[in-house]
Amino acid sequence: MISPEQVLAALRNVEDPDLKKDLVTLNMIKDLKIADQQISFTLELTTPACPMKDMLKNACLNAIKHFVSRDAEITINITARVTKPMDTNQLKDIRNIILVSSGKGGVGKSTVASNLAVSLAADGAKVGLIDADIYGPSVPTMFDLVGAKPSARETEEGRTLILPIEKYGIKLLSLGFFADPDQPVPWRGPMASNAVKQLFNDADWGELDYLIVDLPPGTGDIHITITQGFPITGAVIVTTPQQVALADTRKGLAMFKMPGINIPVLGVIENMAYFTPEELPDNKYYLFGKDGGKALASSFDVPFLGEIPIVQGISEAGDKGEPIALNTSNIISAAFAQIAGKVAQQIAISNAQTAKS
Repeated sequence: MISPEQVLAALRNVEDPDLKKDLVTLNMIKDLKIADQQISFTLELTTPACPMKDMLKNACLNAIKHFVSRDAEITINITARVTKPMDTNQLKDIRNIILVSSGKGGVGKSTVASNLAVSLAADGAKVGLIDADIYGPSVPTMFDLVGAKPSARETEEGRTLILPIEKYGIKLLSLGFFADPDQPVPWRGPMASNAVKQLFNDADWGELDYLIVDLPPGTGDIHITITQGFPITGAVIVTTPQQVALADTRKGLAMFKMPGINIPVLGVIENMAYFTPEELPDNKYYLFGKDGGKALASSFDVPFLGEIPIVQGISEAGDKGEPIALNTSNIISAAFAQIAGKVAQQIAISNAQTAKS
């Protein structure tokens, strides 16, 4: 007769490679049931986008077969409970706020933010996206929502809350929803900062695993307002391989490590890393240099999350209002899916380190 103690003892031999502890100690084994040789339990991961879910499942199967019984019939259900960095009453229903930043404009930051949100949602996470780029909001175009206006609701306390627009499984808010798309937005710093705060504080986001924030390029008022005003989990840095982009990105990355800000950098993404013709998906042409993003990440001792190639379909998909990650049959969506998994992985690691300190 197989006992629960035998099964749990076997599973103590399976370690989460990121958190450096075994699954039982991490309380990731739930609902263990045993009937003769039949064993079932739930493996609760730290994110539905975990890139190692298959590896962990196979390790559990092998551990039970090896340490308990080769004849065991094992059923493993996989779920996820996304971790958060700290308990706070501020935006308490949002587990993680992730900033997507770049040192300069034109590196594809908004494209990365949009497709990162789509990829995380495709894995089953609850995702929101704030377009905080007040002078050049891109989300209305990228999600085919130009001219769209969010509705609102009144709370029992008499507050008016903005209702994010939902599309492709993502809750969206952009300052572009509140302005004429054909007119400039001549806002001074305090006006812009207050408008951005409203997207966080005066919106009904509900429960979210990840709230992605598309920041303006550079390092300005909006960055300070958000980093000092809200519980940020971490930042993702977007660059391109050219030296001029890397120089500006270096300054932007350094900002998050400054005293008074001190936000974990989850990693660097290199966009436009190489050109790949759609008809020759195995060919790579490094038009703007090679490994610049990887070297930048190494110099700051932060993870390198991956490369996004140049493909004509990226801009076409964005212009049509259908982020390219929605089309799972191309190399770009595969690249974004892999990067989304690595971002989720780094979030779990960062949250575990925060919980220890």
